[in-house]
Amino acid sequence: MNTDPTTGQPLPPDAIQRILFIAPKVHIYQIPPLSSTKGYSAASWTANNNQRQIFTARLRILETAIPIPNPTAAGAGAGASSSPLNSSATTSSEKVTTTLLLEDPSNGALFAAAPYNAAAAVEQALDSSRFFAVRVVGDGGRKAVLGMGFEERSEAFDFSIALQDARRVLGMENPGAAAAPGRKPQPEAKKAEEKRDFSLKEGEMITVNIGGRGRRGRSAEDGGGREGKEEAALYSIRPPPGSGNASTGSGAGMPFLPPPPSAREVKEERRRSRQNFSPQDLGFDDGEFGEFQ
Repeated sequence: MNTDPTTGQPLPPDAIQRILFIAPKVHIYQIPPLSSTKGYSAASWTANNNQRQIFTARLRILETAIPIPNPTAAGAGAGASSSPLNSSATTSSEKVTTTLLLEDPSNGALFAAAPYNAAAAVEQALDSSRFFAVRVVGDGGRKAVLGMGFEERSEAFDFSIALQDARRVLGMENPGAAAAPGRKPQPEAKKAEEKRDFSLKEGEMITVNIGGRGRRGRSAEDGGGREGKEEAALYSIRPPPGSGNASTGSGAGMPFLPPPPSAREVKEERRRSRQNFSPQDLGFDDGEFGEFQ
C-alpha cells in the first residue's frame, strides 16, 4: 500500500505515485542564512575542505495523485457507485503533490522531505549550476534550508528538467492550467463569437464614388484662382533662353535639321551645274588664239 512520504500515513487504494527523478548520490550542506536578496552563493558551502557537509543522501522526486470524489456523484445509488464501470464517472479531478525526498542510500530511511508547493522551495545557486538551496519541512512543520550539490552537471540538468515538468503539472508556470497525468481534460466552455451580418437589408443601397470626378470638378471651380497662384509660384523661375520646343514653334530654340539629299538629287544637281557653265569656265579657250582656229 502506498504511503504519504512526509507523514507515513497510508494513502487511498486508488492513489497513484510515480518517480520523476532519482539521483543515487547528492551532498547535503548546512548553509548560512540568506544575506542577500539576489540568492544563495555556493562558494562558501564547500570551503575549508567541505566542513559544512553533513550528509550524503539519495534524492528522489515523488509525485502523488489522489483522486477527488465528485460531490454530485457521491449521492448516487450504492449500486452505481460500487460498479467498476461507473468508477471513472465518480471522479472528476485529482489532487497532485510533488515531494523531494532525501533518503539514506544504504537503507532508504527518510532523512528530510521538501514539499515542492512553490518554485521558491528549490533555488539554484548563483555561482554554480550543480548546487541548489532546498527548503525542507520537519516534524511539527518546522522549516530549514539545506544546500544540495550534485557531482555531475548532467544530473543537475536532469534535476532541473524534472522540476520544470513538476511546475507545469502543478500549474505554477501557468496558473489555472494544471493537468495531472492520466486526468481527462474537462471540456471548456467555448465563448460564442458574435457573427456580423454584412448583408444588405431591404431598401438599402451601395453608393460607389469612382475617381472623385464631382469633387475634383468642384475643387477646380472653387479654387481656380488659388491653383493659378500656386502654378505661378511653382514656375516663378523662368527657363534659360533657347529651351523652347522648336517643333511647336514656341521660343527661339534650335530648329530641326533637314534630311540629307539623296544620291539622285546629288546627280541631278551636278548635271544642272555643268549645263550652266561656259567652255571658258571649264578651261577650254576657243577664242582667236585658240588651237583649232
